[in-house]
Parts: sequence; structure tokens; C-alpha cells
Amino acid sequence: MLNEQLSPFDDQRHISWPMALTTGILCAILMGATLARAAGDAAVLSSTDELQAGGQFNDRNALPGAALYNTHCATCHLGQVYKAPHQTWLEMMPQKALYTTMTEGIMAPQAAQLSQQQKIDVVEYLTSKRYTAEAKALQPLNLCTGDASAFASWNDQEITGWGRDTSRFIPDTVAGVNKADLPKLRLKWSFGYAGAFRARSQPTIAMGTIYTGSQDGTVYALDLETGCVRWSFSASAEVRTGVILGQHGSTRPLAFFGDIIANLYAVDAVTGELVWKISADDHPSATLTGTPAYHEGVLYTPVSSLEVTAAADPNYPCCTFRGKVMAIDANSGTSKWESYTVPNPASKKGVTRVGTPILAPSGAPVWNSPTLDPDNNRLFFGSGENYSSPADGNSDAIFAVRMDTGERLWTRQIFSGDAWNVGCMMSVNHPNCPPELGPDYDLGSSPLLVKRPGSEDVIVAGHKDGSVIAYDAATGAQRQWVAKVGRGSIQGGVHFGMAAEGTRVYAPINDMNDTRNGEDLDPKLARPGVHAINAQDGVVLWSHVQENTCGEDRPLCDPGVSAPLTALTGAVIAGHLDGHLRAYDGETGDVIWDYDTKQNFDTVNGVAASGGGMSGAGVTVAQGHVVVNSGYGLYFHEPGNALLVFAVDESPALTSSK
Repeated sequence: MLNEQLSPFDDQRHISWPMALTTGILCAILMGATLARAAGDAAVLSSTDELQAGGQFNDRNALPGAALYNTHCATCHLGQVYKAPHQTWLEMMPQKALYTTMTEGIMAPQAAQLSQQQKIDVVEYLTSKRYTAEAKALQPLNLCTGDASAFASWNDQEITGWGRDTSRFIPDTVAGVNKADLPKLRLKWSFGYAGAFRARSQPTIAMGTIYTGSQDGTVYALDLETGCVRWSFSASAEVRTGVILGQHGSTRPLAFFGDIIANLYAVDAVTGELVWKISADDHPSATLTGTPAYHEGVLYTPVSSLEVTAAADPNYPCCTFRGKVMAIDANSGTSKWESYTVPNPASKKGVTRVGTPILAPSGAPVWNSPTLDPDNNRLFFGSGENYSSPADGNSDAIFAVRMDTGERLWTRQIFSGDAWNVGCMMSVNHPNCPPELGPDYDLGSSPLLVKRPGSEDVIVAGHKDGSVIAYDAATGAQRQWVAKVGRGSIQGGVHFGMAAEGTRVYAPINDMNDTRNGEDLDPKLARPGVHAINAQDGVVLWSHVQENTCGEDRPLCDPGVSAPLTALTGAVIAGHLDGHLRAYDGETGDVIWDYDTKQNFDTVNGVAASGGGMSGAGVTVAQGHVVVNSGYGLYFHEPGNALLVFAVDESPALTSSK
């Protein structure tokens, strides 16, 4: 095992936030949350309810649904019952899905003794929101008619980005937009996600259609030209993954995606008809967040979890989840293999001071989209922290496995001794808080496979400490170079994804100054923005450190880049947490286009929409259009619910670029 501790934390008072937060998983979280502070201590949570955003009740435990839930539901949803989603997931599900589950779904027998109003009371308790008419029925859709409803022919070459190539480089033949076009982009149309305050599914463009998921679990196929709805599909819970398309042989094209309660779906890409649905993992806290990768009829699906949050309960035996990537036959939904980050199931290592079992090793979730290397029969992915102590050699690591069998080829651990869970957010003395106290430096960004002319291929990985590092792709044994481009922190460094054009690697740096977790960070060392690195030798080509223009009236605004980047020939596009979509010259780092998404939009579907901070998903470019989701509403980032579509305006009097 190759271990490399790049950023040891000597301050044992340090309390770290999990990458589950920075990858946008923790509930509907932290917008406007209040942190408790004991005298002389770092800020901590007084309740996990503070992780919720958008709540309409001061004390949801006083609602009538609280007692009903505790009597009829809680026993099975504490994270210990086979296939029963933990309460954390129930709180993230759309109201309509919760209600339907109790009235006509799998929970109907258990809820049979509850009246209609009592079922609504339970839904209001779980979601901390009034049960609205919007939740009772699907929103009316702007359905396509005539020519707008017709799909173009299938072209496998137009599918780019996550799911196919984690470099997120869009070739000219697919983009239909070049560097010279970027300053002439204008907003063509916008679409509003109903009842949402985050938009974090990576859009995909194929067959003249935009495919995207939403917070309420609806997956849309939208006409690229007009935004009308060709079809919609209702998943069981929020769809955070991207929607990836594939066609094997002469079969019909399918769209694949996952929801936050670990269901994986295949639907007909033209009709929206369900082809198959499976549970990717039986663990009650499992989730699908990273976009699956598709190659020749096989879907490589990363599995992560939110068991870190369940551990905030001192009586919760922490922890048993193990991250993995699984290979699924795309046509049937059957499993071909599973490759676990932690090879063996957790076993009892002791008890906490309150008598709760300590189970380890655990965790090492996979948040990122796997990187394909079919020429060498290899698949690469990164892992997160261990959830319980002792930490093992599989957390915060890069993995290479065989594509055909899942057999592990090599592992490179970047940060050793990283065990952490949300119990540490309650107090460093919390019974479930591991003594390692993090630093919770997950690899949330997909490793990039970079081919260097005249030299060996390298895996380039970006980390939350602000470093970008290259390793031998064949063995992971030798570190080729390190480029330190950010200050780093729990909410610093590289989060969701880098991009690469050939050997030019683009690294987004977040580097928030106020992480709300007790860290004392020097703002003078922060480097939020975009940085370009030569993958041949690690030399930093340029750095654009973004000035903070947020203003005191926007406390959730930040200049950093948490969202993944998207590269074109000679340019790179970044969605910032200040709501600005910026295009950079790839040679110089100069901003060549800037659009402020933090505004209200008149949408084609009539749903009120506004933009906000961008994270989780990046820009998609294809067929002359630039598409992005705006709004995050998690971990102190600005909410929003807008899908924005841009195209080139050739007018000489163009005024709409800013």
C-alpha cells in the first residue's frame, strides 16, 4: 500500500465538515443554519435539524406528525433495518413521493391505520414544510407538439463529459461553439424546477434533447431549441447524478441515472418508459451521487452513502457502509461485478463510552464518476474518508480496477488516518466521533487520465488541500509532480471536478474563508478561481484568482469554484459560487465572457425560477448551445432552481453577455 500524508493536521481541536457536504449530499442543508458555540470551543451543531434548509417550522418536533412518525415509522428507519432508508433520506425526498408511498406504495400496509390527514402530518414533519397542492399532483408541463416533439437520430459520438470522459473536454465537432463565439453568447431560454432550491444534476445533450434530473425526482427530456417537455419521468427521490445515455448494438438508446436513495434506473431515451430499476445497495444509508460511466453496454456505477450523518445519534452503531463501484449490464440491469473500496465487512472493534458498538473499517464512499481506460482494461475512481476508527488504507485513495472483473490493480492512498463522521460536528467529545478527527479530505473529483506525448500516461487528481498531483497510471507507484494552487481546507481546494484539454489541466479552487466549522483560515492565502497546469511537468501556466464582489447583503455568496469545469478548444467555462458563469481564455486565463445567473428568469414552463451559486454539476456544451443548472442551496451556498440555455447572438449590438 502506498501512503502519502500531504497535509497533516496537528490541531486536535479541529472539527471538519465531510465531503458529503462539499459534494452536496447532506440533507437539504445548511442554508441559514445556526451553529452552537461553547465558550472557548469551535462552533458545533446543537442538532442535526440545523443541517436542513428551507424549513417552515421553528420546532418541527412540536408538530403532530412527530409523535405519529415516532410511533409508526421510526423503528424501521433508524438505519438498522434491511433496505429501509434512514430518516435522513426520508427528509430529502419530495413530499409527493412520501405521500404516495404511504397511500399506494410499499408503505401502504404500515400506514393503513393512519388517516389522510395523519399521513400529511407525517410528511410535514419529515420535510419541515407545509403539504402544498403542488406536492399532491405533478406540475402542468409545457409539452412539445409538432416538430418540437421529434428526436434527432442517435449519434454516439455526441455524448461527452461525465459518463464517457471525465476530462470534460468538448471537441469542436460536438460543441458547435468555439472560443471566438463565447463572448457572443446570449440567454436563449430558461426552465424552472418546481419547488426546488437546488439544481445539481449534470445535463446531457443528445438527439436534439437536454436530459436532466431535479430535486423532486423528476427527470426531463427537453427540446434543445425551445425547452418544451418531450417526456418526464418520476423517480422515487431526488436525482442528483447526471443522466448518461448509451446504445448497445442495434438496441434502442437508453438513459441511465440514480436517485439519492440508491435506486438506479434505465429508461427509454425517446419515450421515457421505464426499462429497469434496481437497488444499487441494500445499506439503509446508501446513495447514488456520482454519474455512472457507460462503455459498450456496461454501466459502471459509483455508490456512496450518508451514514456519516446517522452517526450523529450517539446510540447509532457506527459504521457499516462500504463504498464501491459496480458493473451493471445496461440492457438488463443485472450485476456483473462489485468492487468494494473496503474489502471486508466491518466488525466490532469496541464500544463507545455510552455502550454503543464501534464497527470498522467503514466508509470510503465513491462520490465521483469513474474514469474509463478501455484500451488498458482499467477503471479509475477515488474514495472518501473512513466513518469509524481505526482508519484503514482505503480512505482518501485512488483505485485502479479491471473493467472486466473489478479486480483491484493498485491503490494509492493520498491522506492516511482519515476517520470522521457528523458526530464530530456535534462535539469533539461525541461518543461516535473517531479520535482521528479527519481531516476528511475525500477525493470528490474524478481522477483524470492524461496521455502525455512521448511519456507514460498519468492519473491527475485534485484534492481539497489545494494540491493537484500526478501519478503513474500503470501502477500508481510514482508521484510525477505536485502543483499547489489553493490554500485548501474542508471547504477549500478542488471539489467536484477538473477538466483537461490535452496536457493542459484546469483546476477549480473553492477556498471558502468562512467554512462554519471552527477552522481559523487566513483569507490572504485563499486562491478561489481557476488555475491551469501543464500535465507534462506540473508547472502552473496561469492562475485567475477571483475577486470577491459579493457584498455584505449576500452572506451565502462566495467567489470560489466548487462546480466541475468544462473545457473547449482554447477555453474553459466555470460556474462560480457567486452565481457568475465565466469563460476563460485557455492560454492566458483572461475572462472572455461573464454572465450573472443570480437573477429571476421568465421560464418557458411558467415556473418561477432564479439562479444562485453553482456546484455539483457543470456546463454542458453541444450543438451550438451552452447549458447549465444554477442554484445549490447547500452548505451556505445560494439557492436556485434554474436551467439556463445559451446560444450565439451574431447581432453587432450585443448587450446581453453580462
